[in-house]
Amino acid sequence: MNVSARRWGGGLARALWSAALLVGCASPSFAGATYAERVRERELPNGLRVLVLEDHKAPVAVLQLWYRVGSRNERPGYTGLSHLLEHMMFQGTKKLGPEEYSRIVRRNGGEDNAFTMRDATVYFASIASDRYDVVLSMEADRMRHLLLREEAFETERSVVEEERRLRNEDRPAAELFELLSATAYLAHPYQWPVIGWRDDIGKATVEDLREYYRSYYGPANAFLVVVGDVRADDVFRKVRRLFGRLEGPEEVPPVRAVEPPQEGERRVELGRPAELPYVAVAYHVPNALHEDSAALEVLAAILAQGKSSRLYDRLVYRKRKALFATASYDRTSLDPGLFVLHAQPLPGVPVAELERHLLAEVARLREEQVGEEELERAKTALEADFVFAQDSLFYQAMLLGEHELLGDWRLLDRYLPAVRAVDAEDVREVARRYLVRKNRTVGVLSPERTGKAPAAPKPHGAGAERPVTVVRRSDVRERDR
Repeated sequence: MNVSARRWGGGLARALWSAALLVGCASPSFAGATYAERVRERELPNGLRVLVLEDHKAPVAVLQLWYRVGSRNERPGYTGLSHLLEHMMFQGTKKLGPEEYSRIVRRNGGEDNAFTMRDATVYFASIASDRYDVVLSMEADRMRHLLLREEAFETERSVVEEERRLRNEDRPAAELFELLSATAYLAHPYQWPVIGWRDDIGKATVEDLREYYRSYYGPANAFLVVVGDVRADDVFRKVRRLFGRLEGPEEVPPVRAVEPPQEGERRVELGRPAELPYVAVAYHVPNALHEDSAALEVLAAILAQGKSSRLYDRLVYRKRKALFATASYDRTSLDPGLFVLHAQPLPGVPVAELERHLLAEVARLREEQVGEEELERAKTALEADFVFAQDSLFYQAMLLGEHELLGDWRLLDRYLPAVRAVDAEDVREVARRYLVRKNRTVGVLSPERTGKAPAAPKPHGAGAERPVTVVRRSDVRERDR
């Protein structure tokens, strides 16, 4: 599958794993200890980093192997390679036949999959904690010994082309988000979709993937996260035995592109057969490494966290202008990302009128201080979301992985204190700094009539490529099996 942005508590982890991995109430260990106190880490001489979080509530372990390569590392004409390679990673090595990896995991009672994001590609499995070394052994094998066969490549490329048709081209709102990103970014690779452009996918060759695999797949460009009923010392010993002799790549091609400041509003319109129009408004914003991140997080919650949030309460419930209206902030992107508001009007409401209402809510945030009660409600919701998400082993691994990708998993411990410290003036200041006209890109989907039955509308931002996790996480595409 293939991901892009998300939200604490509501995104990828819950969607995929909550039923399997939720185990009771908030972890007592979490309540009494920081991540810095609970996580142990090692780095092998070949550069592979290993993070282990022991959690003994159930005899289960979640393993996630993160490669620091995603669509951000691609270049024009070669988009979609990260996701194509993700598919090919299940097509066998000298030791394993095609799809044998997944069959072995399932025979041992586990589940596995993978996803590609803009900044990383992640392979994960959930399995009984006394069998996690089965997964480790297979991951070590395919880290440097993948067989990229021409015949398997042709099949997987067709699968990805069909995936793109189903998830992007047949969904007008998803196409609008592709166009919005391509307009908001001029220089940075965040401008193209994670799955890649159709023509680039069609022109990709197996030799392109071999070079990509040699360049980015190896211990020095990866890290492993293990969460669950394991002993850290045992994990370190097994990882050292299985991965310790692997080498390369010592250096990966750097990403030098920097998006220049936006100096004026950009607008784009997409005409497609659709039942209802759609509007999305994007602003460039900094990521979690910036001091304004916590205030932007709270601002997003005020706008879109639950049915008491401003966009839902005013545009959906009271004024009856929108089928849905929400906002997302992609705080964990490696480079500065976007803050996006998007909405779909109710039948009979002009899309221009809905856009005016969205912008009026933004203007109100710039001009008026948020009331203390509303501010505290938003911060409490964020805190509850973050704390209760710790019940999921998968989600804890995701949090560690996302912050390790940013530079240091210990950043996790700064999240709640930073949110708690945000005051009303902080929220108004970030609204004034970032949510301004010259930093704005507006995308509008204009339905075209073809005489054919239109596709049913997808509520709640179903087309957004990012924001993951929604009010912040975005687009998750499952790998076709």
